Amino acid sequence: MRLSTQNHLTHRERLTRGLAHTAGGPVDVARGAVGLSGAAVQRGAVELRRRYRESRLADHVADAADAAARELVAAGEVVAGLPEVLAYGEPRRHRIRRSWVIAGVAGAALLAGGVVVLIRRSDRPEESSPRPPSVDTQHKI
Repeated sequence: MRLSTQNHLTHRERLTRGLAHTAGGPVDVARGAVGLSGAAVQRGAVELRRRYRESRLADHVADAADAAARELVAAGEVVAGLPEVLAYGEPRRHRIRRSWVIAGVAGAALLAGGVVVLIRRSDRPEESSPRPPSVDTQHKI
């Protein structure tokens, strides 16, 4: 029966102890060698996985750079065609003026409606509350 406070040996310590002892040596040597080789295989797998992720990341970065280059070319074409659009854009001024006129009329209608509401409210006498005030109206000095 093992004690729970007993420290477990690492693979390297087990291999060293197995080589130092003669009776239990072969078992410890075998377990230590298997443990060390297993740990080496695991480290290799982790490294391969890391390299694979980095290569995929590099592919994603390259794809993003290509997409950005395509966007810049498209933006350059749009900017290059801008003078032509501005030259043919003169008839659109009527639309802009028309939209300002429509916005002005709508604003005037809202303003007139607000004035009418204020006039109607000012015509009504204020109704006092049937309940007494909850705060003292007399100032205490």
